[in-house]
Amino acid sequence: MTIFRSLRGGLLSEASRTIAACALLGLPGAPLAAHAADSVEQSFVPSGNVHVLARFSDAQPSGIAHLADGRFVLSFPTSAQTHPGPVLAVWKGGSELQPFPDAATQKEMKSPLGMTVDAQGRLWVIDEGVVAGQTEPQTPAIILIDPSTNSIVRRFALTAPVVLPDSHINDIRVDLTHGKSGTAFISDTSQTTHPALIVLDIASGQARRILAEDRSVSAVAGHVMEVDGKLFRYNPDHPQMPQGGVNGIGLSADSSRLFWAPFSSRRLYSAPTAVLSDPVISEAGLSQAVRDEGEVGVVDGIFTAPDGSLYMADEERHGVIRRTPDGTLSLVAHDPRLISPDSVALGETANSLIMTVGQWARLPVFHDGHDMQQRPYLVVRIDLKN
Repeated sequence: MTIFRSLRGGLLSEASRTIAACALLGLPGAPLAAHAADSVEQSFVPSGNVHVLARFSDAQPSGIAHLADGRFVLSFPTSAQTHPGPVLAVWKGGSELQPFPDAATQKEMKSPLGMTVDAQGRLWVIDEGVVAGQTEPQTPAIILIDPSTNSIVRRFALTAPVVLPDSHINDIRVDLTHGKSGTAFISDTSQTTHPALIVLDIASGQARRILAEDRSVSAVAGHVMEVDGKLFRYNPDHPQMPQGGVNGIGLSADSSRLFWAPFSSRRLYSAPTAVLSDPVISEAGLSQAVRDEGEVGVVDGIFTAPDGSLYMADEERHGVIRRTPDGTLSLVAHDPRLISPDSVALGETANSLIMTVGQWARLPVFHDGHDMQQRPYLVVRIDLKN
């Protein structure tokens, strides 16, 4: 029989002995002693390095680009919902926007989406070519803007058979090391089941569709994704969440490889840009050149840092993943406010990122016509550790 003693060494009363025994055995009726807060799974604790820089009440930002002169450009697509204000704008801090390249040229763009800045400092913008409620066929295009003159210098129309009636051109990266004037790579996520990469020869303006419906660009059958605390399965016939094929794309720091990730998947793929840009190589040859880079997560935007690391917006972890050139993965930020992390750009310093945060999964199209969005929309800064 165990004898319980007080801290001073004396025998405890019968009631005290009973309470102490219950506490030791974890039995009901034992009083709760003072203790620290209950432990929680750490991914539910914000990482602490996410800071809201801007809130927009009317329009949802998507693409973001950091120009060589320090300006940030935001795109405000209209394909899902229309809004007042500019569709492409220089973000001047807070909610202050300046139409870019200027107010007059806003009419020349329908729905700017993904963007990138090439090695010469020029801005390349995806224009979806469609606005919400439009009944006529979409007219997607690539718009080239010279930030030094604040003017559109060239427009590349994307037409059939390069794009299909169900195409959804999404993001773009530009490689100036292959082709007479360089090569642009564009992701076609597809509104249904026909994803592909599009390769644009900048000098000639000729585009071609590659790896169409290849495993590396396609959604994974049966893919399940967490959205707002609920699980949904990929369903091309009745989408209940954003889904589809190749979405985010990224270029290695030396432009030698293109990286991409299908949205309804958790895998990253890559291939040499020398192969992808070569019009002579067969589809079979292109497919054989693709390398499965392994699982990373449900990825949207991809940004390549100067050191070659890929920073990827992670939809399910509501954060940002870093992939170093040797393939090492780390979660550099996570926060419940990152509902649908979207596009990523380098911040004002080398130790920060700027990211747009979407609420695409809350659009009426996924909720039987009910708008589940909770405004405002956010732009955030993520501070990186050295």
